[in-house]
Amino acid sequence: MRLVIARCRVDYIGRLTAHLPTARRLLLVKADGSVSVHADDRAYKPLNWMSPPCWLSEETPEEDVEALWVVTNKAGEQLRITIEEIEHDSSHELGIDPGLIKDGVEAHLQELLAEHVETLGAGYSLVRREFPTAIGPVDLLCRDADGATVAVEIKRRGEIDGVEQLTRYLELLNRDPLLAPVTGVFAAQQIKPQAKTLATDRGIRCLVLDYEALRGTESTEFRLF
Repeated sequence: MRLVIARCRVDYIGRLTAHLPTARRLLLVKADGSVSVHADDRAYKPLNWMSPPCWLSEETPEEDVEALWVVTNKAGEQLRITIEEIEHDSSHELGIDPGLIKDGVEAHLQELLAEHVETLGAGYSLVRREFPTAIGPVDLLCRDADGATVAVEIKRRGEIDGVEQLTRYLELLNRDPLLAPVTGVFAAQQIKPQAKTLATDRGIRCLVLDYEALRGTESTEFRLF
């Protein structure tokens, strides 16, 4: 991972345009090729970013500018980072991450959905749980009734970050000719409207899971009927 603290301005050119005026920011360049721009707030969420597959090149900067980074993805969209002054630049080898250890309910959801894979749809079959990829394991890899590959990401609460995570898996899996084309299912007990909107826009199907039904027990919630 490369960490750069710099005074910079950022322009995104693609389906829409966005501009970040000059300020001190943290630039993260990860081993998977992703580049993200962070401020000293907003918790973990970047101000702007480019997800892999993308390519970072350094172009000849204009006068009074130290560097110009151009990050381009396969759709031709660009993240142009004009660096006026670099205050810190370091690289660190983090090694292979063991992955997120999920809490009991989320892990149990994965186990239950694998056992009852038909919950995803008629004719679905399980290929493997925790299917390994270079950027982490996919919760479930399945085949639909037509034999097409489906990647399933499972959460307790479905938020935008989960959709982004599944998007990265799909981009990687679809580069494998033995698996492509791969579609995605975002499954959770609750899915936030913003996450559902983003998933739908990216062609990812959302599925709300009933934990109690998967366990084969009646819900303890009060019902009118």
